[in-house]
Amino acid sequence: MINWLITFAIIFPACSTPSTKFVNGNQHAIADSNKILIVYLSRTNNTKAIAEIIQKNVGGKLVALELVKPYPENYKAIVDQVAKENETGYLPPLKTRIDSMESYDVVFIGFPTWGMQLPPPVKSFLHQFNLNGKTVIPFNTNAGYGPGSSFGTVKELCKRSTVLEGFTITGGVERDGVLFVMKDEKATEATKEVQKWLREIKVIKN
Repeated sequence: MINWLITFAIIFPACSTPSTKFVNGNQHAIADSNKILIVYLSRTNNTKAIAEIIQKNVGGKLVALELVKPYPENYKAIVDQVAKENETGYLPPLKTRIDSMESYDVVFIGFPTWGMQLPPPVKSFLHQFNLNGKTVIPFNTNAGYGPGSSFGTVKELCKRSTVLEGFTITGGVERDGVLFVMKDEKATEATKEVQKWLREIKVIKN
């Protein structure tokens, strides 16, 4: 009886840590919402809408990526500028400042697909901030052609981070004048898809 009590005393604390939870027999990691950062780049607000859905489900701090010198409003002008930045490897300076990056354990990074690649401002973010040892989770909106090489680039730039499976969904098609679409039925559909993805990668709200 004494041996059983000693064994119970040793095992029980290890199984009752507040940072883990069991759902359907599987262990799911739960991050403290104060340690979750959701960073996003959004031109037509579709990626912003997905970021807000994620925040509603996992908590965390929401931060928009902004440039010191914003991109032009004209679609063709921004396409040409981004193509040159990708070709030269130019990293546009960020206006966005994030205090105490070391206090976050989980960083969601959201972006649209630009030229089938990761947008230069997101590359700037990944070069500027140290995400070593953190869990990095990409999410993407696109015009129907998918994330392109963007998720692979996130992995390349976060080699010392744990990069989880990314989320992607069709958003607007700015080239055709279709801008913000994450509303009404599309918003409901997006919410369901985001929740399904969060369950699959085992990231759930406290």
